[in-house]
Amino acid sequence: MNEHNQEKTTLVNSVFDRVYKKYDLMNDIMSFGIHRLWKKNLVSWMNPQLGNKIIDVASGTGDLAKIISLKNNNQNHVCCAEPNQGMLLMGKKKLESLKNLTWHLCSAEKLPFKDNTFDFYSISYGIRNVTDINQCLREAFRILKPGGRFFCLEFSKVENKILDLLYQNYSKLIPLFGKMIIGNSDPYEYLISSIDKFYDQYELVELMEKNKFSNVEFRNLSNGISAIHSGWKI
Repeated sequence: MNEHNQEKTTLVNSVFDRVYKKYDLMNDIMSFGIHRLWKKNLVSWMNPQLGNKIIDVASGTGDLAKIISLKNNNQNHVCCAEPNQGMLLMGKKKLESLKNLTWHLCSAEKLPFKDNTFDFYSISYGIRNVTDINQCLREAFRILKPGGRFFCLEFSKVENKILDLLYQNYSKLIPLFGKMIIGNSDPYEYLISSIDKFYDQYELVELMEKNKFSNVEFRNLSNGISAIHSGWKI
């Protein structure tokens, strides 16, 4: 791993070390709870069926994994892969009643699963934090079965200029919320910076296609504040 990659890995891990205890609360405050509706949108589009095997990568405290699990009355096996130990332990404790979830401490760039294992791969608000996005996508493609499908929910670029101006001004307040709620604004300064630097909807389509995914498409949520990207392993 080169020096730049190591610095990002260390930075991201330190960010989540500082926020995991109030991660869910901050997500609800920052998005006014709308992130839960966006995650339900992803699962509705995914539409997993009984017997499907699903992996949720960068699963955090398990919000998306829980929604995926509930879709089929907690009958499907859902693997939760999370690189930060504090986040993983919070999720494991929060969802300990869901026996169909398994938890794995690992990065998106190095997943401990065999080739052609999963029917669906999901990652929500995690792909912009990975150290090597191309390696992340290669790993996603590797562990999906032929005919398997990749889903990514991530902050994107607002396409309405007036809404974008309002959103940019609101974003400046988020580090202040972090200061008030967790006592530290730095993790949320990183959050805003990482969103600003991340790919737009069309650039992410190109990156997925570059890494072998087919029939790639996206759906904007809230005028592009977030977007869901989908691609198939064919």
